[in-house]
Amino acid sequence: MQTLVEKAVQGDVEAFLTLMDRNSLAMYKVARAILNNDDDAADAIQSTVLSCFEKIGTLQKTEYFKTWLIRILINNCNRILRHYKRENLPGEMPESMKMDASLAEFEFKEMLGLVEEKYRLVLTLYYLEGFKIPEIAVLLDMNVNTVKTRLARAREQIRTAYLQK
Repeated sequence: MQTLVEKAVQGDVEAFLTLMDRNSLAMYKVARAILNNDDDAADAIQSTVLSCFEKIGTLQKTEYFKTWLIRILINNCNRILRHYKRENLPGEMPESMKMDASLAEFEFKEMLGLVEEKYRLVLTLYYLEGFKIPEIAVLLDMNVNTVKTRLARAREQIRTAYLQK
């Protein structure tokens, strides 16, 4: 993957498209965890791909490509959330129009629905994308201990919700 990133940084469009393809599922999971809506997630991903294409030449450390990509995606998701906060009443978000057929995806979405919004992204980055706690801290601009606390509290919220069922 490192050579693909290096080629993309040097302007190889095919290498860039391959990188985007390889990271598309990761981007979807992160965007979906933040936005709770497939259409908005698609918008955020599209903006991210465009931004990355325009700025790939500025990437200084190719080994941090995925971190760089996810950070841009998170910023785009936050921009969409700010847009909705300006237009909607507090707590009101558009409902997702699509139904996913996969049982695993359904269970994951149900689990994310059990935790407070501030814990969803940390869970997604840690469990689905395999980021380490220090990497998540850098991505989200948080203290490492804050990430650890959010993971622990999210696990506790899930445990409590399942025990009440």
